[in-house]
Amino acid sequence: MDHNEKINELSKAQIYWRLTRPHTLTASFVPVLIGTVLALFVVDINIMLFIAMLLSCLFIQIATNLFNEYYDFKRGLDTEDSVGIGGAIVRHGMKPKKVLNLALSLYGISLLIGVYICMNSSWWLAVIGLIGMAIGYLYTGGPFPIAYTPFGELFSGVCMGSVFILIAFFIQTGTVTSDSILLSIPIAILVGAINLSNNIRDIEEDTIGGRKTLAILLGEKKAVYFLGSLFFIAYAWIIGLVIFGIASPWIFIVLLSVGKPIQAVSGFLGGKMPRNMIQAMKATAQTNTIFGLLLSIGLFISYTIK
Repeated sequence: MDHNEKINELSKAQIYWRLTRPHTLTASFVPVLIGTVLALFVVDINIMLFIAMLLSCLFIQIATNLFNEYYDFKRGLDTEDSVGIGGAIVRHGMKPKKVLNLALSLYGISLLIGVYICMNSSWWLAVIGLIGMAIGYLYTGGPFPIAYTPFGELFSGVCMGSVFILIAFFIQTGTVTSDSILLSIPIAILVGAINLSNNIRDIEEDTIGGRKTLAILLGEKKAVYFLGSLFFIAYAWIIGLVIFGIASPWIFIVLLSVGKPIQAVSGFLGGKMPRNMIQAMKATAQTNTIFGLLLSIGLFISYTIK
């Protein structure tokens, strides 16, 4: 392979990488990690099930992002100047059908991994998994895309926050506890916040495209305040869990991440152009990542000293 071919190959790899929207992928990793750490309090962890769950969730999320790229292009919403997209179709000439087929292929792999998970836990998970995959497709596909409504934050938060945590917990323990449900809620809130931050940045483009997102209905300023309230509730929830004796004070370690949501809110309030809001959007995703990792660490410490 000569030098030019290496450059082209690297360029192709970068296109595929951006197509996955990598800054969002911790929304899958963090919930699976938390659900698995929670399971430590009940059973010994099956590493293969953890890896299978993690890969399945990542592939479903990447496929959802690819469906988003494909259907937004087909509906004429994505242009070369659009921010926050992979851009494989409108900027790099990738054929739309290729993006769609890649998404379907990832769904197929997730199904195979799901069979392994069900064989080692419960076949009832197949129903939940299929519903989740349908929601992933219908988020931007189908006649009434969820992403074009005020319910995008709710669906993404519940499915990728709470449900991912609870399935990761269930496949290890065979049950779901009240503690696992309560500990999943702040992550659901923060995953929903990632979606809201994207929609705040995209208010102008989404309005032109005819969407009715929560950010559009609230208006930019109120949407940013609502984002701030979501951050507040997530942190307050953790404090409440400790006060009421549901979780160990070690999970207060999540408070070390409080700088990121402050950065996100101040960034949105200070930026008017979509490109200027990218850092605020990244800070929102980083809030979920750092908050979730610190929560996992706090839970693990409390497990080791119990």
